[in-house]
Amino acid sequence: MSIKENLQNIKSSIPEDVTLVAVSKTKPVSDLMEAYNAGQRIFGENKIQEMADKYEDIPKDVEWHMIGHVQRNKVKYMAEFVSLIHGVDSFKLLKEINKRAKSHDRVIDCLLQIKIAEEDSKFGMSAKDASSLLQSEAFSELKNIRIVGLMGMATFTDDMKQVESEFKFLKSTFDALKPLQTKNCQLQTISMGMSGDYQLAIDCGSNMIRVGSSIFGARNYN
Repeated sequence: MSIKENLQNIKSSIPEDVTLVAVSKTKPVSDLMEAYNAGQRIFGENKIQEMADKYEDIPKDVEWHMIGHVQRNKVKYMAEFVSLIHGVDSFKLLKEINKRAKSHDRVIDCLLQIKIAEEDSKFGMSAKDASSLLQSEAFSELKNIRIVGLMGMATFTDDMKQVESEFKFLKSTFDALKPLQTKNCQLQTISMGMSGDYQLAIDCGSNMIRVGSSIFGARNYN
């Protein structure tokens, strides 16, 4: 099936209030334009340099989401245009994003990445650390970022019961943190679920899914 047909199938299978992020990492601009011409406007990349290069070649009404692990020294390359940074896992990173956003006179929306998987390879902060961060005085002084939700990556496993419990943990963490609303923290987004498990994620409370191979086909890592 074509990229357009894949997009139509996914959009028809998810509720209207769920945001679809088309994960375009490793894919050529021609594939992104096929999705763009089919109406897709939100794209997710996991490498800042690749995203910055594509930003130059794609129409400017696209929302770019950084969904991968973020190195602090690379933030400057996306601060001018990125719409949402999914993987914020430390106060140091948040401070750097704030600094770079300020230099472009912007407020950058971010999601706190909560570690929900048992795998050591997954990044993220604990629910307790996220709570402490959001209530800290140092956080309240950051004027150029806004925490708009949480993100989590489930364990890479065929055991859907485990994945379900991890998704439910992220939802309960979101519910616990939601009352902590401040000027720079307005929680509304739960980003969880990918090609293989987005329906389960939505059932567990996700309102933003990150789908790549089900739209663009298998990835080329060569």
